[in-house]
Amino acid sequence: MNDMLRNTLLFVGIAVLILGAGFVQSWNTALLILNMGLISAIMSLGVNLQWGFAGLFNVGVMGFVALGGLATVLVSMPPVGEAWAAGGLRVLGGLLLGGLTIVAAILLFNRMSPGRTRGIAVTVLLVVGFVIYRAVFDPGVAAVESVNPAAAGYLGGLGLPVLLAWPVGGLLAAGAAWIIGKTALGLRSDYLAIATLGIAEILVAMIKNEDWMSRGVKNVIGLPRPVPYEIDLQNDPGFVQKATDLGIDPVTASSLYVKLGYGLLFAAVLIVIFILAQLALKSPWGRMMRAIRDNETAAEAMGKDVTRRHLQVFILGSAVCGIAGAMMTTLDGQLTPGTYQPLRYTFLIWVMVIVGGSGNNLGAVLGGFLIWWLWVEVEPIGQFVMGVVTAGMADGSALKEHLLDSVAHMRLLTMGVVLLLVLRFSPRGLIPER
Repeated sequence: MNDMLRNTLLFVGIAVLILGAGFVQSWNTALLILNMGLISAIMSLGVNLQWGFAGLFNVGVMGFVALGGLATVLVSMPPVGEAWAAGGLRVLGGLLLGGLTIVAAILLFNRMSPGRTRGIAVTVLLVVGFVIYRAVFDPGVAAVESVNPAAAGYLGGLGLPVLLAWPVGGLLAAGAAWIIGKTALGLRSDYLAIATLGIAEILVAMIKNEDWMSRGVKNVIGLPRPVPYEIDLQNDPGFVQKATDLGIDPVTASSLYVKLGYGLLFAAVLIVIFILAQLALKSPWGRMMRAIRDNETAAEAMGKDVTRRHLQVFILGSAVCGIAGAMMTTLDGQLTPGTYQPLRYTFLIWVMVIVGGSGNNLGAVLGGFLIWWLWVEVEPIGQFVMGVVTAGMADGSALKEHLLDSVAHMRLLTMGVVLLLVLRFSPRGLIPER
């Protein structure tokens, strides 16, 4: 069996699984799996750029996804006028002073000669700058967060179309990746993993606690949508008539219509990113990245700036994850910082890349769809299987109760089993790198 036929059959199998969910459960479930599969495939492509192209072990995916979600709030939500009047300018002034303090400390450090005097001068500058920054910033934050805290308590956003938040999410994640990369990319792979995981936790903690920016754990709800609202469609006589002519309940039809709209937008973004990733992979830059991945010492001996190239691909991969994070928050219609957990937004994405085939963009897409389908469907399948297994057991049996309670853990068990099976029988993934 040649590679093209094998790859085609694998994707046909994924299509059959999603269609099966539609026939057996509901088409709303199938479309939800499809939409999240598209977003997961984009995240997987971002990680594959870093690991598959350059061998960078980034375990901070969650942080970049969260920044993409934050961008959706900052771009699309309308500004809160009362909050801006109460302390918005003081907040911006405090942030500006903090940034100027850091810049001044860097300039002072570079201009002074090494020695104890330089250390004391930089320390004094940072301490004084920090005190001034907090003196301006804290009162502004308190004033903003006191404005209708139950419904607002934050500055809001720019009120722009939500689709603009997707590239902005990529830019925000890319900026954070540049800062992180400048400090962490010189570390060995295992230390890089620890550093990126820690920094991701810091980013998520910031989003959770800075209420003036994102309402923290109180969540931002009612985000604008790039597709119509279901209630608007249900109140549209033309749409209701078309749904009735097709023999579909208007409420169900409106939900399917919205999910299909999201699916088309997400598919367009995935196609664009996939094409760009393929062009990068087959370009001289892509060949150079793989050469650096395989032997950094040899690449450096041939005059390649390894650190700079690592920074490039780290920024690109993080930007893709940021775009996916903005798309996911748009689909959810709300920003919920408490849900950003490493299990889902880091471990699961890495499983997608490994199972699909690291170093192969097509494999990353396949892994995104397959693992997300398993993540959603394993629990109901497990409930059915355990129901059949325990059907002959007496009610109240300790074994029966234990087996039924274990269904909640089927997801984690399945992810581990799938990963072990793939590593055993296809260690390079379902669609390995050529």
